[in-house]
Amino acid sequence: MTYKEEFITFMVRSGVLTFGNFTTKSGRKTPYFINTGNYKTGAQAAQLGDYYAACMQEHMGSEVTALFGPAYKGIPLVVAAASSLYRNYDRDMPYCFNRKEVKDHGEGGSMVGYKPQDGDVIAIVEDVVTAGTAVRESIELFKHVADVKMAYLFVSVDRMERGTKECSTLDELREDYGITVCPIVTVREIISFLHNRPIDGKVYIDDEMKAKMEAYLAQYGAKA
Repeated sequence: MTYKEEFITFMVRSGVLTFGNFTTKSGRKTPYFINTGNYKTGAQAAQLGDYYAACMQEHMGSEVTALFGPAYKGIPLVVAAASSLYRNYDRDMPYCFNRKEVKDHGEGGSMVGYKPQDGDVIAIVEDVVTAGTAVRESIELFKHVADVKMAYLFVSVDRMERGTKECSTLDELREDYGITVCPIVTVREIISFLHNRPIDGKVYIDDEMKAKMEAYLAQYGAKA
């Protein structure tokens, strides 16, 4: 299996990718849900880091000087990804993350870990981007930290849904900030791989579920 197919299987087995009837934060009724809060063991964290690192190794240029994980969900992701990049690809990348509340004692400041410098090229590590709020906040945050270029955004899944425009939220971020967005997998790749393919003896996307997911994408999917 490719790392993408392994990752889809991993999400199902971890109870992160589930199917049924759900409501998103924006009020959309969806037949599938991705809950990254269900990752909860050291083994899962290590594997998750490996999938992010594989995606980074495939797409991330040598110009990147540091990785950034937006608080809170991005924090374990950036640590796991940086660890895997070093362990599997001999790429020792500095990483940092932000505090939600700016510290006014000790070293102070809003950043933990590597201290970004003017001229740095940053890759953001996130889980699933819905409205893109955390990413936009991260870009604004860095304007007060150092003069950096936000070059890449790595996410686990591209839901391929419209944001505030007709295009997807990830395409909005591409357009607004010139950032290269790299999902480990897209929802189309999930449908293609899992359709009538059993995982541990169970089929998660049968013809009926596939039809529901296609109908959801027809209603809410990006037009561009």
